[in-house]
Order: sequence, then C-alpha cells, then structure tokens
Amino acid sequence: MTRPRRPAPATRARILEAARRELGRDPDSSLTDIAAAAGVVRRTVYGHFAGRSALVEGLAAEAAEALRDALATAPDPPSDAVTALRRFVLALWPVGDRYRILLRLAPQDLGTARVDEILAPARDRATAIIEHGQRQGVFRTAIPPAPLARALERLLLALLDCVNAGTWSDDGTRSARAALITVGADAPVDPRDELTSGSEAH
Repeated sequence: MTRPRRPAPATRARILEAARRELGRDPDSSLTDIAAAAGVVRRTVYGHFAGRSALVEGLAAEAAEALRDALATAPDPPSDAVTALRRFVLALWPVGDRYRILLRLAPQDLGTARVDEILAPARDRATAIIEHGQRQGVFRTAIPPAPLARALERLLLALLDCVNAGTWSDDGTRSARAALITVGADAPVDPRDELTSGSEAH
C-alpha cells in the first residue's frame, strides 16, 4: 500500500520565509504573491497551509520556537540585574526584529490570546529579572515586577513596530538602554547605546 506523500519540510520553510518577506513588504500580500516569491504554485502553498490564517500561524509558531531558543541559549543571568536585563533584551531583539511583521498581522490573524501565549516565556523571564533588580535596589519598586514587565514588553513591541514604520533603527543596543530606563535603572550611559532621535532610522 502506498503511503500518502508528506509535504517536504524544506518547501514549507521556503514558503514561510517568503511569507515573512512578502508580508513585511506588504501586509496585504496574497497567497499567490507568496507562492510566486517562494518559487512554487499556489496549490503547493495550500498543501502546507489551509489558508492565510494558517500561514500566519506557521510564522507565529516559528517565532515562538525562536523565542524559546533565544531564552534557552542566553547566558546564565549574572548576579547584577542591570546586566541581566541588558543581556535579556540583546538576546531577544534579533528574534523580535525578524518576526516584527507579526505585530501588524496579529490583530486580524492571531488574536490577543495567541500573542500572549507566544510572549509568556519572555514575560516570565523579564518579571524574574525585575524582581531580582528590585530586591537589589537597582530598579524602581513603586510598580510590582509583573506589571512593570508588561510595561517593558509594550515598550519593546512599540519599538519593533517603529522599525516597521521606519522611525527606529537598532541592533538591540539602544532598546536595551530604553528598557533600563523603563525599570528605573540608574545605569551608566554607553556612547554606543545613547538614545537619539528617530532621524537615525534607516
């Protein structure tokens, strides 16, 4: 008995990569546009994804895995909470930058609950770092760790969306500095991560 052929993982990965690029260029890109960019026919896309929502969910699942990997491979948190938070942002920024188009697609294609699920591991890590920093006396204590971690999350997502809009350009260094300001850290300013106007964006 002949077994049904399974979709090739390499083709699926190519479609997802094409979707990330095309949706980044134009969030309204059609499956036909994405298929052409991937070098396949529309029918092949449907062989891997039932439709646009399933394709976006594929990108979301890929982003969630990349986020977990970044957290798992990040250096062990140092005793210094300021350094820990800076390293945390620098480790996660490349993932956020790669999948920032999901910020534009999430309201329509993913929904709040799915976005919360994807971000939960990073939020938990941020909460732990902030709690540690508050105990050390280097982060503000007027706001509890969990709400402050939420505020930090919204800031970083907003900066990523500014990258989408072309008003912010960063490798994570300036955003790490912004994160430290958000939690009230009195961290020394490094000339390389000095916050400057959006006119630097490119």
